[in-house]
Amino acid sequence: MKHLKFFIFLCILTFTVSCGQQNRYIQYKVKKGETIYTIAKNLNMKEKDLIRLNPDVNGGLRADSFIVVPEKSLNYYNSKKLNEDTDIVDAESISVEEEIIDEKTKLINELKERFVIHEIQKGETFYSLSKAFNVSRGELLLLNPELVEGLKVGQILKIREIPVSAITDVTFYEDYIQPNTSLKVALLLPFKADQYNIDTLAPKEIFSKNATLVNIATDFYLGAEIAVDSLRNRGVAIELNVFDTGDRNTTEIRSILANRDFNNNDVVIGPLYSEEVQMVANNVNIPVVFPVYSNKQSEFSSSNIVKTSPDKSIFRLELERYIKENFDHGNIIIVSDDKAASLETSRILKSSLQTKIDASSIHLLTPDKGYIAKSRFSQILKPNAKNWVILASDSNLIIADVINSLISLPEETTAKVFTFDKSSVYENVDNRKLAKIGFTYVSDEFVDENSMETSAFNTQYYKKNNTLPSFYATKGFDITYDILVRLASGNDLKSTFKEGATSRIETRFDYRNNNTENQGLFIVQYNKDLTLTKLK
Repeated sequence: MKHLKFFIFLCILTFTVSCGQQNRYIQYKVKKGETIYTIAKNLNMKEKDLIRLNPDVNGGLRADSFIVVPEKSLNYYNSKKLNEDTDIVDAESISVEEEIIDEKTKLINELKERFVIHEIQKGETFYSLSKAFNVSRGELLLLNPELVEGLKVGQILKIREIPVSAITDVTFYEDYIQPNTSLKVALLLPFKADQYNIDTLAPKEIFSKNATLVNIATDFYLGAEIAVDSLRNRGVAIELNVFDTGDRNTTEIRSILANRDFNNNDVVIGPLYSEEVQMVANNVNIPVVFPVYSNKQSEFSSSNIVKTSPDKSIFRLELERYIKENFDHGNIIIVSDDKAASLETSRILKSSLQTKIDASSIHLLTPDKGYIAKSRFSQILKPNAKNWVILASDSNLIIADVINSLISLPEETTAKVFTFDKSSVYENVDNRKLAKIGFTYVSDEFVDENSMETSAFNTQYYKKNNTLPSFYATKGFDITYDILVRLASGNDLKSTFKEGATSRIETRFDYRNNNTENQGLFIVQYNKDLTLTKLK
């Protein structure tokens, strides 16, 4: 009886393990001339079972496309093929040891240019590798399909791709300062000093007496002041005149324009309000720099307005370019909500991607009864393949649904999430979740905290203001420095725009395609350690 119970236990255990093994699937690349029949035969499985796993192949298979097959069946085929190949090896085809070593060295050097690599050591397992390199089994199999046969000592593994930190398709503008250059600059910002009974703009006195004035305008000014100081130290004589434009929709800006001739300046930076910047531009024939983003900036009609913030439509185009350049195979899922604008944007995005990517690889998901069930992702996502999900919605519910579904996928099914509009909605999402899905987004800002430029700016700002710079302080420095150093070359501002892009502390300025609008953007990715990497 005791032996019978043990035998039954073994049978149950064997059945359980067998079921577990059958539930593991892997991606198989279709070779030229292969059919459902030949693949099923090679994998020792029934045609109907292969079709059940790949219901979309009824129309036939295409060479270089991918289908899902049981890992166990593929292992059977590979081991059988390996044995057949071993039997027909000719002694004359064996390369000398030195040539093999040279080829291996060459291969390693080539891989190092694009990947973090590792040579398998005795005793290492998938578990130990995942702990050592913070990667999953699925991520390793995606980059190293041969691992379905197991780990082998001496094998070279691709651990992860090395992000391309440099922008190789961009011509950069080289800063040049013409000797004995002098500039006259007008800075128009809404300090609202009249609310504090202050007659003149003495910034240090204002800030010390009125802490509530430390807002967007004052922070921007403090950053701009550092930029002016930096250029003065490089020999540029700068006369900076600051004007308080007061509250919005008042007569203050009209009064300023009526009592001063701004055409004797080289440039006007500001105001911050879209209707006011248009008013200033209509009254002068010099460049007027609009230092913030407005959803009305596309309506500006004056050609002398310089828009320093890219339009939101450019964000989508930048993500489209990145995906077209970097996606080679797998699945793309575009997720939209029910809003007409989101649906229209999603359809435009899908149509654009189809010009470079096989249409059968691109899917559009919209909510069903207000949400998107996890099962709808599971039907599309493939194990050991690239699965890229693009969020084209700013709905709290949709974004939460998508992220929660994708962080709980099986180990060998990985997904990477993209968006071209990282709105405030994402501030409510745990960064650890974003890191787990390699959240990647388009941004008009990226700070490299380890760069010498960032360190020098932070030190200089802290020394002068006894605090670290805010977002708007850094923006004030970037915009002011970029505009003034270009003018200090002695050339027309727009001619310097054509010469190339620039990167400052956290902003990239690229006016080459449009002489009045910056189109400089970054592609930024969350890493598993919660740091950020600039992909482009």
